[in-house]
Amino acid sequence: MDQPLLHASKRKTSSKFFYPLPFLVVTFAYLLKSDFFHSLLPSTYDDKLSPFLQQSILDIENAIKLADHVKNQTNNPKEAAALTFCVELMQNSQEKTKDSVAALKNQDVHSYANVHTWLSGILTHYHTCKGNLEGTARSLMEPALGNLISQATTSLGIIVASLPKRPNISEIEEFPTWVTSMDKTLLRVGLEEIKPNLVVAKDGSGNFKTVQEAVTAAPNNSNTRFVIYIKKGIYQENVVVDQKKKNLMIVGDGMDSTIITAALYSTIRPGIDTYHSATFGADTEGFIAQDICFQNTAGPKVENGQAVALRVGGDKSIINRCRIEGYQDTLLTFIGHQFFRDCTIIGTIDFIFGDAAVVLQNCTIIARKPLPGQFNAITAQGRKDPNQVSGISIQHCRIIASNDLEPVKSSVKTYLGRPWMDYSTTVVMQSYIGDHIDPAGWAAMDGRSASLNTIYYREFSNCGPGANTSKRVCWKGYRVINDTKEAMKFTVAGLLEAESGPWLKATGVNYTEGLYGTLQDICQQG
Repeated sequence: MDQPLLHASKRKTSSKFFYPLPFLVVTFAYLLKSDFFHSLLPSTYDDKLSPFLQQSILDIENAIKLADHVKNQTNNPKEAAALTFCVELMQNSQEKTKDSVAALKNQDVHSYANVHTWLSGILTHYHTCKGNLEGTARSLMEPALGNLISQATTSLGIIVASLPKRPNISEIEEFPTWVTSMDKTLLRVGLEEIKPNLVVAKDGSGNFKTVQEAVTAAPNNSNTRFVIYIKKGIYQENVVVDQKKKNLMIVGDGMDSTIITAALYSTIRPGIDTYHSATFGADTEGFIAQDICFQNTAGPKVENGQAVALRVGGDKSIINRCRIEGYQDTLLTFIGHQFFRDCTIIGTIDFIFGDAAVVLQNCTIIARKPLPGQFNAITAQGRKDPNQVSGISIQHCRIIASNDLEPVKSSVKTYLGRPWMDYSTTVVMQSYIGDHIDPAGWAAMDGRSASLNTIYYREFSNCGPGANTSKRVCWKGYRVINDTKEAMKFTVAGLLEAESGPWLKATGVNYTEGLYGTLQDICQQG
């Protein structure tokens, strides 16, 4: 799955990314933690990393100019569209690199955590750009992108080595400045007690008739929560929330009442790859969605391939009580820290995928009937470097079969996931697993047998007929967790808040910070 934006049946099976010193970079990060190497380093890591990032900013600028030049020379619409997307990703990366340089001057826990998150996303941007290029455009851009990937990898090694030890989460009281009492009220009691800033209604009774119009009208870079209420109805449109629409919240009348639907897919026309096939794409920080259905109806057809219903690419995003429905590649958790609570997620192949650090808690995950000859894989996590902030945690969820899969589940293999990248990280814990899950549990990605030694696939304290691990895969990268301390690393406290602090607490969303004390409720529901 080297090319994250290709149909599963067409994904390349070998990796030729340019890493000048791939293993030495990782080794360097570990060496930096030793007292001996600390004594040899400058007084602060800012002295070492900031000049390196400054050079990266210049190299990104040169890569952008090269991409523009190559785009102007090509007559291939698909190549031109891919290069345009690359420029967008590199521009975003350049801004986050500049933000990182500024943040490093603060020398505090929050700043280092932000830099770690941003650098992780930057690496994903470069790989996404490269994976989406083909032909002449790819060959011309490959050296520049290889250099940027190498720089991002080295930067991650340095920042991980420099992360300050964080106090216990229970001792931390500070919260993000954008969090207000309105957030808590909205997430706990709903819109009946809060006046939204804008209303969307198909019948004309609101400020706008389409969701995109309301999103466009929302302020840029808001320091306070801006709320859009979307009334009951079916909204047939593709919506993009760009990165400037910070702290935006959209609220509907329920996951079965407010429906945003479209049918784009990755091969429909030039410029529509997996990323851009999303019915709804939220690329901004502090995004919240509640009581809405996001739907992509493009599948299931072989020629359609990947068709995303929801793409989330902003740090500290919350998806609460939503339905996310599609077939292949339903939910793209692109980058950043993300939390999904009380959601229903439906699909077939790789239908929860991406490179974010994401916890799905108290959700219902439904595998549906695929095309003849296909199998289902619930997750395809895309961690490319051991130092990234990245991983999928499925905690206290119900993993079940759809009504159309149930009668034929014995003839359709369904797996918990398959490794997209070399350091793919996925944990299923304290969840109900139905009998539609194959006894092997996990499937290999074609052409990626070597990654089975470096991935991190784990199960912990699950129940249900599919939770028996006696016949699971025998990979070096897979095992059952027996230590609660290890499991804690993939809770909200461990995966989402270990570096960045307890940001969920301030929003008022329902969540469990650590491990659940009992599984009786989830097992009985199953």
